[in-house]
Amino acid sequence: MEEQVVNIGIGNLLLAYVFWLVLLLLFYKTKINKERELAIGTVRMTIQLILMGLVLEYLFDNPSWMATVLILCLMLSFAVYNVFGRTKLSLSKSMKKVIAISMVVGTCFSIFYFLLVILALQPWYDARYFIPIAGMIIGNSMSGISLGVERLVHGMTNKREQIEGTLALGASPAKASLEVVQDAYNAAILPTINSMMGMGIVFLPGLMTGQILAGVSPNTAIAYQIAIMLAIVGSVGLSVFILVQMGYRTFFNKRAQLI
Repeated sequence: MEEQVVNIGIGNLLLAYVFWLVLLLLFYKTKINKERELAIGTVRMTIQLILMGLVLEYLFDNPSWMATVLILCLMLSFAVYNVFGRTKLSLSKSMKKVIAISMVVGTCFSIFYFLLVILALQPWYDARYFIPIAGMIIGNSMSGISLGVERLVHGMTNKREQIEGTLALGASPAKASLEVVQDAYNAAILPTINSMMGMGIVFLPGLMTGQILAGVSPNTAIAYQIAIMLAIVGSVGLSVFILVQMGYRTFFNKRAQLI
């Protein structure tokens, strides 16, 4: 297949902001006060992507494992900070530590397994592969952890009396919290599974679409998409599992009493 990419010029790119104006007008028409959030989100997205483009251009021309690892650390730090910001409920220091651990362990395992085993990438720090793949895995795990932690904290708070009653009957903290833990895990992993259900029929995912637009064979693009989707599911599943299994323990003291 002949590789041919249709470039988007500055003028055409500015025309894409018409979609933003349409949504802004809809917010105004329906009196939904989200104009500020939409403006901030659009500005942040634009600046962040432009900066990332400059960084990637530099890394492509000057490959370095230290620079790639630094970018990975920055992405993980921002993701953890974003989870803190998304969660409307108060988080303890212990829970914040659990969130950080679950994010780092779950995503790093998936990223390096995908790059070193599935792709057998040489060198492993090739930014052309490392950064986009890490971004997809971290982004999806961040969403899963955000849902999981909010459901976990909400459940442990609202079902306090039920949990204390179960503890009084002699149950362990793990048994008393089982329903909340299962509910949090299910809520966090379900969107990813639902996304898999419609993939290929209802919509074409971003990685596959980008590769096809770049001239890559559809069969190659499909193989990449299946592999990365499985990596995302594994990362979300592992990250959220660590979160809920360590997270519920932060609500109990050493005497197995609910704090």
